[in-house]
Amino acid sequence: MAKLKPLLTALFVMALWGSLYPMIKIGYSAFGIDSTSVSDILMFAGVRFLFSGVVLTSAAAVKEKKAVISREGIIAVLLTGLFSIILHYSFTYIGLSLSDSSQSSILKQTGALIYICLSPLFIKDEYFDRYKLIGALTGFAGIAAISFNPDGFSLSIGDIMILTASICSVVSGVTTKRALTYFSPISVTGTSQLFGGACLTGFALVMGGRLPLINLKSILVFVYICCASMAAYCLWNYLIRSTNLSKLYIIKFTEPIFACIFGAILLGENIFKLQYLAALILIAFGILIEEKCSKNNVITK
Repeated sequence: MAKLKPLLTALFVMALWGSLYPMIKIGYSAFGIDSTSVSDILMFAGVRFLFSGVVLTSAAAVKEKKAVISREGIIAVLLTGLFSIILHYSFTYIGLSLSDSSQSSILKQTGALIYICLSPLFIKDEYFDRYKLIGALTGFAGIAAISFNPDGFSLSIGDIMILTASICSVVSGVTTKRALTYFSPISVTGTSQLFGGACLTGFALVMGGRLPLINLKSILVFVYICCASMAAYCLWNYLIRSTNLSKLYIIKFTEPIFACIFGAILLGENIFKLQYLAALILIAFGILIEEKCSKNNVITK
């Protein structure tokens, strides 16, 4: 049972993150946010993480009264906030306003492929071999599959935004791993979200951003998004501290599966598309080839 605990925890995190794709779109409607208003979208993202950051940093301050502060640790946390919150969610929120939530969640798994392919740059004991090349080509075939239509292949602006967000999430995984050598998962999560949320909110205010409608529905949606976000990120950072990133990115592939399920339940999205199934199979197969068939597989600590 002890060996299953990390797996079950990771799957629970993926379910929370998967539910956030449709919930964010519901949040746009609940707050009366125009999908073409970048300032309002950034305001929504900024307030979400500002609130979450305040709650988590307060909890960390009470729990960890003798935290040791270091320059290297602070830089790592700020970089985590930059890539995991400011850049990642700017691209994600704007991309979600322009794309189907189920498709977006699948496209975001490109990050897993990118990390595993480039892992030799981050982990000195790994090297690039033919298995990783085959896995990468198979996985990227999945990205091509999801963009297929009778007229050929195409990527919308929203799709490109989501792919860029995926790259940012890869970088944030590396910076988070570094930050966790100095601070606890709650401190890293709270500080990075507070920093990222404050910056996003500031940018949105300068651009004239606002939340047009505030009522019971919008408040309830906001509370769920914040709670799910705080729980998911804290648990995920606990896992990052003790588990190899390549293995976590394999589990992360289940995120779009949950997103598709919640998208169908909450938004009535049509998830029974041939290219969706092909993309899921190809991306999963690509990641498994890269991780399982590589001769230099990294073992969980």
